[in-house]
Amino acid sequence: MEVRLTTGKTVSVSEGDDLYHALKGQGVYLVASCGGKGACGKCKVRIVEGRSESVSHGKLGPKEREEGFVLACQTYPKGDILIEIPKESMLAVGDKIAISKSRDLFELFESFNVAVSPVVKHLCLDVPPPTIHDNISDIERLKRALEERGIKGMRFSHGFVSSMAKALREAEWKIILGYTEDSGAVFISNGNNYKDKYGLAVDIGTTTVVVYLVDLADGRLIDVGSTYNSQIRYGDDVITRIIHATEGGGLSELRDAVIGDINDILTPLVERHSIEREDIASVVVAGNTTMSQLFWGLDPAPIREEPYIPTVNFFPKWRAGTAKIAVNSQAPVYTVPCIASYVGGDIVAGVLASKMHRNPEVALFMDIGTNGEIAVGNNEWLMTAACSAGPCFEGSGIRHGMRATEGAIEKVRIDPKTYEPELGVIGDAKPVGICGSGMIDAISEMFLTGVIDQKGKLVRHRKTDRIRGGEDGFEFVFSREGRDVALTEADIENIIRAKAAIYAGVSLLLKEVGFGLDAVERVYIAGGFGNYLDIERAIILGMLPDLPRDKFTFLGNTSITGAYLCLLSESLRREAEEIASKMTYMELSVSRGFMDEYLSALFLPHTDIGLFPTVAGLMAK
Repeated sequence: MEVRLTTGKTVSVSEGDDLYHALKGQGVYLVASCGGKGACGKCKVRIVEGRSESVSHGKLGPKEREEGFVLACQTYPKGDILIEIPKESMLAVGDKIAISKSRDLFELFESFNVAVSPVVKHLCLDVPPPTIHDNISDIERLKRALEERGIKGMRFSHGFVSSMAKALREAEWKIILGYTEDSGAVFISNGNNYKDKYGLAVDIGTTTVVVYLVDLADGRLIDVGSTYNSQIRYGDDVITRIIHATEGGGLSELRDAVIGDINDILTPLVERHSIEREDIASVVVAGNTTMSQLFWGLDPAPIREEPYIPTVNFFPKWRAGTAKIAVNSQAPVYTVPCIASYVGGDIVAGVLASKMHRNPEVALFMDIGTNGEIAVGNNEWLMTAACSAGPCFEGSGIRHGMRATEGAIEKVRIDPKTYEPELGVIGDAKPVGICGSGMIDAISEMFLTGVIDQKGKLVRHRKTDRIRGGEDGFEFVFSREGRDVALTEADIENIIRAKAAIYAGVSLLLKEVGFGLDAVERVYIAGGFGNYLDIERAIILGMLPDLPRDKFTFLGNTSITGAYLCLLSESLRREAEEIASKMTYMELSVSRGFMDEYLSALFLPHTDIGLFPTVAGLMAK
């Protein structure tokens, strides 16, 4: 039997296999916190064509069942079927872009000229076994061996001590002790049969969660996984989630959602590489301030109340058991420090990865995601601000929006005479949606060909059936292959508002430090869709400043890159803390000038076309 996906991929299914395990066996991973037992209700898919039998519907509601949704782990095909996998059900494991750049990742680490020094240090100890005459307790025996090596006052948690007796005897007292200088003993390994230790670098984005599995011995990136942040069901942005956590009493729900996402990603990673969870000895987490506090279960209420002060900026190294991450419970979890209420560890990690804090040239750093954080500065000073762009560039809030995965429209060209579009689709599959870079490409192309005006409104007298009235107002249809993919005027308005917030933040931050755009020598672009973003199109949209193209550098997801760097080096962890300490934060929400800048940017590309001479030239043509 065959299971066809609406993306065009085909998977073979043996008799008696459920959909979840059949898909998993051929590299299509679904979210399933319960491990495919039908309890969590996350692995839902929609049966488009064909017969199947479901033995349980779990948490699926009546409306979902009417629409054809089933739980993949409880559903058995009864012949060839066609299924649609909702974006929230998908795990991306073995991300080809990230893995193909793993060599670049380690080369970046080496360029810092620092040694590999993970959070957990190792010490070989030959502990004399107890005898009837030398009969002190196990822990006193371990302390004595440490003191002989000049180490005094090490801390031993209850979790460590509870497994210590067995570990010492299985190792025949020849051990490797894993420890951190500030939080004490982590694990005991057999000194005669030592296994490699691994670490996790985690980026908790407002829209997505990304996990790197790393070999701590040599810094090698072993595998990558990502998924949508399940907190989205409680709100698209940080403010709605803070309200849910505080006024809705949903703090534990939000925390459990993101911890569940990390553990969901981790399961296929360790299975694919036959790694024991106990051998994952350290974790580094980077996220914005709200995401970091929700991850640790800290009340985020003060973040949205003047004077906007978070509970913690510099986090202690708490344990993985406290975090509820399914690795060695004693593993320390290092949280990349935050700066202020709306600029967090993701930006600290990004600045670290860009090296702008090490160089004398004035650089602009832009993380184009849900929150639109920006930083400007050099090796002497750094200043930062956040301008809420919303989650539209990552696919949320846009009717046919999706992440930059297979089936997403990423490039658009429109014939200026016929208005027929030519599309570039990731994976050369049938279009099932449009990703952030595709939206920017589409809107800039619609503007240049006269399909939309400067306000982003569709010009309805154009002679094309691509412009039509839809359920959500007027829209432009890009694809009619199977499922129609379109952008509505409401979608376009959302994107223009997001780009206006980003440009206004850049403009105001530069004015605050007394610089014009001509002073910027380098622009670093970070964010989830940076791999596909076209600079020219982003300038036409008015999201990026109209600067010489050779000044722009794409860095991709710098939050996960910075977390990876911190995972491998004590020196770089200290460097991240120095960045967080010296960066000055500007609160745009209380700035009088921000709204003026924002309103001026609510046009394509801007009300002051003089700021965009390149675009003015294209319009003249």
